[in-house]
Amino acid sequence: MTAAPHDPARTRWPERLPGHDRFDYRPITRRHDYAWPNGARLAVYLGFNIEHFAFGDGLGACIGPASPHPDVLNHGWREYGNRVGAWRCLELFDQLGLPTGTLINTALYDHCPELVQAFAARGDELIGHGHSNAERQGQLSEDEERALLQRCRTRIERESGQAPAGWLSPWISESRLTPDLLAETGYTYTLNWCHDDQPMRMRTRGGGRLWAVPYPQELNDIPMIVARQMDSRAFCDMVVDNFEEMLMQSQAQPLVMGLALHPYIVGQPYRLRHLREVLGHLARARDEGRVWFTTPGGIARHMETAAADAPAGAFD
Repeated sequence: MTAAPHDPARTRWPERLPGHDRFDYRPITRRHDYAWPNGARLAVYLGFNIEHFAFGDGLGACIGPASPHPDVLNHGWREYGNRVGAWRCLELFDQLGLPTGTLINTALYDHCPELVQAFAARGDELIGHGHSNAERQGQLSEDEERALLQRCRTRIERESGQAPAGWLSPWISESRLTPDLLAETGYTYTLNWCHDDQPMRMRTRGGGRLWAVPYPQELNDIPMIVARQMDSRAFCDMVVDNFEEMLMQSQAQPLVMGLALHPYIVGQPYRLRHLREVLGHLARARDEGRVWFTTPGGIARHMETAAADAPAGAFD
């Protein structure tokens, strides 16, 4: 039997698929070359997420099956991160002299302000991460989303003395206008896009400057340990493998490796034991001058300098 001819009208997108027009496709093998400070080829940062969740409502990662609200089991597990896990991680970061890009919900200022203060006091970069991870940003109207971005930026500056340059949406939830609104409300980079191993500049409707700094969705304890139920030792082995492979790849071009952590996960004592080993490995590479250990904001600032010295369009 002869197959019926294909009718393009039956295909939803018979020609060009919908796109975002935020940046063009350019393979990793065809990029402008540059270096990180001190000639390093690999930039490494810790994205440390401290979050607060509504009790009896809203979203949240779960260690066990979600129960009808109030879901005491899962809310209490997440709150362990603020009460215990984050403080244990802070002790480890201090021991190793590691800076963090600290992603904060502004609801923390109402719930446990001394925790945010502890990160700010050590000079860590504070990054906007919504008001709470109990809700999704992408469901807001344009006016509501703009208000959220402005309110979070103003609150962090008022409470901690530093206006955030970067943003990570709760649950990486964006509207079609999020990059535009970020540039218009004073942010200079976003961590929402996980499409590359190098930063690149995003197009915005007003022409404002906004960098997409790589943020990991695989080198991240939530999808790997919670969603895929990976053992903590296997997760830390994965981090070391990723680091060593990227260090080798970076001989050809500068790269960024982020590590996303949440204190209610890696702050559990048996997981912290393994994290201590892997962060020690990264700290030794820093001490040997093999990497640039920095923050997402440090990366974005360096890219502004690199872009000023590069040919037009090199980072678009």
